[in-house]
Amino acid sequence: APHSPCRMLCCGLLMLVLSWASMAVDTAAAVGTSDFCVAPDKFIMNQTDDEISAEVVHYYLYCDQSLSSPFQQALTVFQRSLTTMQIQIQGLIQYALPLFPTAEKDLLGVQQLLNSSETSLHQLTALLDCRGLHKDYLDGLIGICYDGVEGLLYLGLFSLLAAAAFSTVICAAPRAWKQLAGRDRDYDDMDEEDPFNPQARRIAAHRPPRGQLRSFCSYSSSLGSQSSLHPPAQTVSNAPVSEYMNQAVLFGGNPRYENVPLIGRGSPPPTYSPSMRATYLAVTDEHVRHRGDFPA
Repeated sequence: APHSPCRMLCCGLLMLVLSWASMAVDTAAAVGTSDFCVAPDKFIMNQTDDEISAEVVHYYLYCDQSLSSPFQQALTVFQRSLTTMQIQIQGLIQYALPLFPTAEKDLLGVQQLLNSSETSLHQLTALLDCRGLHKDYLDGLIGICYDGVEGLLYLGLFSLLAAAAFSTVICAAPRAWKQLAGRDRDYDDMDEEDPFNPQARRIAAHRPPRGQLRSFCSYSSSLGSQSSLHPPAQTVSNAPVSEYMNQAVLFGGNPRYENVPLIGRGSPPPTYSPSMRATYLAVTDEHVRHRGDFPA
């Protein structure tokens, strides 16, 4: 228990330092990303200046349809060469096979190779088109410059709130601990024998029960049983006993002589419903009439 405040303060300080560090990292990342998003095209062109030609980078970054592809000339030359070779192979198959039947297998193999090369050339032309890569580039920019920066700002805000919360805990913990310690001292000043003392109940909850100790309830019940065995002999009221017995029969069912002093002193009746009150008044009037018919 004495080390609990120190541990709590140490944990609070550690979390406070981590919160400030997290906020610093988030802020730095957000600032760097924002600088990149101001001019992403220029940044990419500066980074790839030594490895890729500026014409190729400009073609994929802007994808201007008015400009021709930097690979268009080479692709056109390859396409023309393939077309020329296919025409020549077709002529050889048509005119040379009747003269050289054994060359049929080789000519058909070359023709099949040219057809597969043409298919690969079409696929390469589609892959080198700027539209697909430019779309992916724009999606990446939107994800980084909008969603990414927004997420970093939220992380920085949460880190700031966490730092403020832990700062409040560190500042308020010593005072709260002093108040709790003062309350414990007030509990210690109470009588430990008092069964209604919260400190005594808390201590008794952690102690094993002892058979030799008698509880307060059993002690009071034993006193009640002893008093019921020896009722007091004096009578306080001069009211007739039959009236009290009638009232006891009406409200309790059995006459109890220990209630006689309370009724004789003029104590207020218990709270009851209107129907019970009417019954009580009827019985009282009948008893009064009965006493008037038979005077003592």
